[in-house]
Amino acid sequence: MFSTLPLNALRTFEAAARLGSFKAAAEELAVTPAAISHQIRTLETHLGTRLFNRSGQGVALSAEGESLYRQTHRALLDIRSSLEAFYPGTAQATLTITTTPGLAAAWLIPRLGSFYRRFAQFNVRVDTRNELVDLLRDSSVDLAIRAVSRDDPKLFCQALMDERFSAYGAPELIASLNVDQVELINLNLTIPGAFSVNWQSWCTAADCQAWLETAQMREFDDEHFALGAAIAGHGLVLASNVLVAESLRRGELVPYRPEISLAGPRYVAACVPGKERHAPVTAFLSWLADAARHP
Repeated sequence: MFSTLPLNALRTFEAAARLGSFKAAAEELAVTPAAISHQIRTLETHLGTRLFNRSGQGVALSAEGESLYRQTHRALLDIRSSLEAFYPGTAQATLTITTTPGLAAAWLIPRLGSFYRRFAQFNVRVDTRNELVDLLRDSSVDLAIRAVSRDDPKLFCQALMDERFSAYGAPELIASLNVDQVELINLNLTIPGAFSVNWQSWCTAADCQAWLETAQMREFDDEHFALGAAIAGHGLVLASNVLVAESLRRGELVPYRPEISLAGPRYVAACVPGKERHAPVTAFLSWLADAARHP
């Protein structure tokens, strides 16, 4: 039934497609780049189609190659997951999650204890690289938690939480706020989608545009540090309801004019299709769904 499947060539193709380089695939598989090239050409001949477009700058997947890569990567992940159940004395399974530093510090990590209480057999490694991880290329990452304006059709996506942005401050600051000498913490964020999330939009909605001319602005590029500054009483922060949830619960921040809020993107959990069926990812997605109901 499977005697004609070119399994070695498919494994070689998956590595070259995932890494975007025949040389990198050769290093991963401990063979020569010539051997990689030979396997790819053999597979292309077998399938009767070009899988890579070759140029002086390197190689890039063709449309057919992109389709085959997604299916091959998913199938190999399933095979690896099935084999792991037979390894004797396997170490505690580690799940690698990628998300923003702000969400990791303010929302995810404070809640991880409840995940470990439910699923003690799994360990979570949190990757907070600022650059967007390409899940279809980086197989070291199991799951991403992202703020998005729309789902990526190439990925499995599970909706988590909708964001609303409001003004928050330390209780002492709110209690004694002088609206004529207000300090505002300005967070320089790139919000996905056509959402206007900034102090100008909030002040327009709150009918206090004069603040934009008189307020002292405190500039930050990181959500975690901006929230820390607000907790320390350095001004009002325009922040996501998701990221301030723990600070509100602890009484470190309180809302200012909570009736004024701005729409934002939504958080989703995303992974390579098929990976959601792997036991650690399935467990984490189940736990995330419960945690997201109480952001």
